[in-house]
Amino acid sequence: MQSPLSLSVDILPPHLRLGRDQELEVEVVKTEERQSYSVWAIPPDDVSCRIKKLMGGLRAEFGSPQIDPHIPLAGSLRLMREAALANRSDLCLRAFVAKVDSVVTRVSYYHPVALVFHLPEEVEMETGVDFNLWNPPLPQMSILYGHLTEEERKKAQEKVYILDEIITSLSFPVTHIALNQTNYKDKTLRSWEKIAEYRLHFNN
Repeated sequence: MQSPLSLSVDILPPHLRLGRDQELEVEVVKTEERQSYSVWAIPPDDVSCRIKKLMGGLRAEFGSPQIDPHIPLAGSLRLMREAALANRSDLCLRAFVAKVDSVVTRVSYYHPVALVFHLPEEVEMETGVDFNLWNPPLPQMSILYGHLTEEERKKAQEKVYILDEIITSLSFPVTHIALNQTNYKDKTLRSWEKIAEYRLHFNN
């Protein structure tokens, strides 16, 4: 029985026939797999520095992989890379202001301690239209990752206010968003990758 990757020389045109002791090699192309993508709102540099300092203080006591400060706007949905990177030269989403509402804790590796944000109502709809991602999470910025006990989560929440006592008064303009490939099975975050960044503009 012939290998599925070889062809009998008898069924080939004469100009393509090989010797009887030869086989025609057929290249096998691996089908591209769907990956998980998310859209993030990126804080300005000065705000990112402030939040990274807060994260560092929490990480020193409770441990956590390093996190790039961000607010997930949509995802995580599985798409082909080509679809995720479809032309988006004219985004519906405009620049907006994000305001911290509260500090919360959750029983979740990715959200044990997070800043909950108030965002304009149109952000969810416009992000969905732009990226065809219709799975908006609660607008929150995780500032610590890990499996924490209830006592540890409470202690970490209190530590937030020690490290930055006016964190709940924080507000900032969002003028950049990023499309990221995010494999949530990789809790080290090493495989997470930013594949595109977009600048937003305020309405005139």
